[in-house]
This record gives sequence, structure tokens and C-alpha cells, in this order.
Amino acid sequence: MSRIAQRFDDLKATGRKALIPYVTAGDPNPEVTVPLMHELVAAGADIIELGVPFSDPMADGPVIQAACERALAHKVGLRRVLEMVREFRTKDDATPVVLMGYLNPVEVIGYDAFAASALEAGVDGVLTVDLPPEEGHGLTEALHAKGLDPIFLIAPTSDRSRIERIAALASGFMYYVSLKGVTGAANLDVASVEAKLAEIRELSALPLGVGFGIKDAASAKAVAAVADAVVVGSALVRRLEANAETPENINAEVGAILREMRAAMGE
Repeated sequence: MSRIAQRFDDLKATGRKALIPYVTAGDPNPEVTVPLMHELVAAGADIIELGVPFSDPMADGPVIQAACERALAHKVGLRRVLEMVREFRTKDDATPVVLMGYLNPVEVIGYDAFAASALEAGVDGVLTVDLPPEEGHGLTEALHAKGLDPIFLIAPTSDRSRIERIAALASGFMYYVSLKGVTGAANLDVASVEAKLAEIRELSALPLGVGFGIKDAASAKAVAAVADAVVVGSALVRRLEANAETPENINAEVGAILREMRAAMGE
């Protein structure tokens, strides 16, 4: 059983929902990332989603686009991100880590070589934003061969046949995009999210995480009531951006936001 599956089983046994924070590796500088990952765990993270910087992050809004630019300015690429996960694993062998990024860097390394390197570094799952399920068999097979979980996005516009295709390839959990738009967008409609999750659950028993619109404790609590996991990204990355010149404050500020969400989700 993967770390991700085990974590969801453990949470289900205690009646808790997963809190999954996203940060971009190397933002605002490479020295921040691993200590911040440990702070996220201390603040209540159940799974960490670690963004791989990319020059054209098409699914991301301006907040995470800027984070990628800051990280790329420090020459943080996929191989450096794997080194960060490897360093994180020297102190934490339990918290699942999912890499979220785009296909080009993976193709440069090669599917099999990437999967082997990710496993060796301690990665548990991979979410490749621009890899549709119709074209995902090669990477998915390479990941499954190493016991890694391929994570796929489901959109509000995904119909039943597409959800079935995604469910056939995915493992660990599936990530539902709560709205039509990019990361950091507004207008979260929890009722529509609940309705779509019910449809997805008819087609898959995998846990369902929800992201793209979680910005505070109230929205985290509302989504936790209907989903198995709450994914928060832009709200945290904004604090990284605000403290780019004072990185010594990052852990406290980001940790405080996550603790508020964890507390709200537990009410």
C-alpha cells in the first residue's frame, strides 16, 4: 500500500479529512523549501503537494505563475526538486509527497528514469497537469511499475465517460478542480462541488480532493464537509511572495494559515 493510500485509510479510521497544502519548490529561494515542508507537517498537513517550477504553468493563476518565476530564477528544476524531497525524507518518512507539475521536464528525463528517480527520492504521487488521460498510459505505467500513484485532475465539465477513463488510470486519490478557471480564482460554489463529487463517487472509490478556490479557514471547512481532502495553494503562496525579502518569517506566517484551516476542518 502506498503512503497516500495508507494516509487516507488512517484518516478515514479517525473520521478526519486530509489537508493538502501546495507550495512551489524553490520559492522564494531553494533554502526555504525543505524547512517549510516540515513546518507544513507540524501545522497539520496530511499530504504535501510540491510544485515543480515550469516556465508556462497554464493551469495556474498569477500567484503561482510568479512563484514559478521566482524559483526558476534560482535555477530550480525537476532534478533539484527531487533532491529536496530526498532531503525531506531524512527526517520524515511518513508524510506523503505529491509532485505537481507539467509534462515537459518529465519527458526530458524519460518516463522510466523519472519514475525510478522519484521513487528513490521518496516521492509518492505525481500530478501532471497537462497530461490528459487519453495520452497518459506511458507515464502511468512507468509510475505504477514503481508503486507511485498517478494523480489526475477532474474538471467541472468532465462527463461520465471521461471520469471513467481517469478513474481507470488513477490511484491514491483524484483531484477535483472546484471551478472553471485557474488556481487562485474565486466564486467557490460548495453545493455544485458536492453534486459533482457524488457523481464521481458513483464511478470510483478513490478518495476525492478538492482544490482551486480554497482561500481561508471558512472555505476549507465548507469543502471538508463534502470532500475527502482539501487542497490549498494560492493562499499559502501569497504569504511566500509577501515574505520573499524576509524568508525568516515564512514558516510562522504560512504555518499560521494552515493551522487555522486544520482547526476549522476539525470543528
